[in-house]
Amino acid sequence: MTYTYEVAVRAAAALGEGPTWDAEAQRLIWIDILGSRVHTYDPVSGRRTVMATEQHVGAAKPRVGGGLVVNLRDGVGLYGPDGPGSEGGFESFRWLHREVVPGRRANDAAVAPDGSLWAGTMRYDEAPGGGTLSRIAPDGTVETVLDDVAVSNGTGWSPDGRLMYYIDSPTRRVDVFDFDGRQVTNRRQLAIIGEDAGFPDGLTVDAEGCVWVALWDGGAVRRYTPSGELDRVVELPTIRPTACAFGGPDLTDLYITTARTGLDAPHPLSGSVLVIPGAGKGLAQPAFAG
Repeated sequence: MTYTYEVAVRAAAALGEGPTWDAEAQRLIWIDILGSRVHTYDPVSGRRTVMATEQHVGAAKPRVGGGLVVNLRDGVGLYGPDGPGSEGGFESFRWLHREVVPGRRANDAAVAPDGSLWAGTMRYDEAPGGGTLSRIAPDGTVETVLDDVAVSNGTGWSPDGRLMYYIDSPTRRVDVFDFDGRQVTNRRQLAIIGEDAGFPDGLTVDAEGCVWVALWDGGAVRRYTPSGELDRVVELPTIRPTACAFGGPDLTDLYITTARTGLDAPHPLSGSVLVIPGAGKGLAQPAFAG
């Protein structure tokens, strides 16, 4: 199958990440981690907003009733539903969970079927064991799920909610767990990414239960079946795609964020958001229940 990409948002994000389709607002939310920015994009009107955060931001997801939950350097915070305005800013912010760990920052996060946030962290130096994956309940209760992570990245659930997929990028694996609605057990390998293909980064799960994985330094997105078989490869012009998500009114357009950080001669589209219309059929993503 041949895919044709388009440029959804031409940008120069240092570390574009975390594309998320906000079904209520019919817009894409994405972030620039190192730029400390949360972006939104309306593909119908073309309207874009940008909101600055006071810390590096690893993820931003919509909340039930409006606003955002954000995975920040020093913890998880909430922006109220009073925005974004013309400049993309929200008027209210409060910490839901604050945990300052020197040398550590937030990374990718995802909302589970029950409306909890599964938030990852990593050390700036990417030291093995320096990161975590935690479950943050809507009331702010925190449970550490994994405490021996290097670079916590893609997290997603199967259509029936019985499996959770997860990536710790330096392992070069896509792993799968059994999921009972709150706990994960029986970790095993779904797929391994060879050294010549880059590192697995963000992921999304489609309506057929297949897992789409962005390959940092691999210049591609791969689709794996629930049995771990590689069945599609989407080649991209930029070497550092970071994450992918389905969006649009029918959830058939695959949005892909990219990065330019660390590249001596980045491609002109590095740091932009790409889109592949009609790439597949995504799953509706829940909003954070807090």
